[in-house]
Amino acid sequence: MTTLTDVLDTGDDLLAVSALHPSEIRIGYARVSTGGQKLDRQIDALTAAKCRRIFADKKSGKNDARPDLKACHAFLQEGDTLVVPSLDRYGRSLQDLVNMVAALRERGIGFTSLHERLDTTTPGGRLIFHVFAALAEFIRELIVQGTNEGLAAARARGRVGGRPTVVNDDLIRKAKDMLPNPENSVESIAKILGVSVGTLYNHIPELKELRASRVPAPLAGLGR
Repeated sequence: MTTLTDVLDTGDDLLAVSALHPSEIRIGYARVSTGGQKLDRQIDALTAAKCRRIFADKKSGKNDARPDLKACHAFLQEGDTLVVPSLDRYGRSLQDLVNMVAALRERGIGFTSLHERLDTTTPGGRLIFHVFAALAEFIRELIVQGTNEGLAAARARGRVGGRPTVVNDDLIRKAKDMLPNPENSVESIAKILGVSVGTLYNHIPELKELRASRVPAPLAGLGR
């Protein structure tokens, strides 16, 4: 597993100064999750923070279609600082937040979150985001490790992943018991047992033969 030291030793230096030539231009970004929520408080905070221009989205953070965020990123220039009311208004996840702040840094753009009082144009702010990057990588590694361990446990129990099978010997026996009854169609049997018709055909290879040979006992006797 990747360790904290591994992340801190990467060539992507989050401790590097964000802007070599600060322009003192601050650009704001605000977001609310639904159309019913108000942006006023966020915009007031960004205005008080002396943002020259403010971009605002009324979209869920989980939605990639945030046009004003894209416009904001395109508007920013080297030396500027992006200001947000809080971290959750900017990033959809810790990893997303780290990625976007890293992209800003590569362009020589600073980042400030008012609520958390984080500022990547200061050594302390850059250190905090350095730790954020390590935490994001640590969480990702834990998820991968947990997934791999789950798959290994499933394989040890005879399963190779995917949805667990709903078919067992008892269900197959019940299906075969119902097949001779001419009143039971394959579709009705599948519905009663809670499986698909395809599942029955897959697990009972002789199903077609069983259906073709079903003849009511009284009728069979008349032919003798």
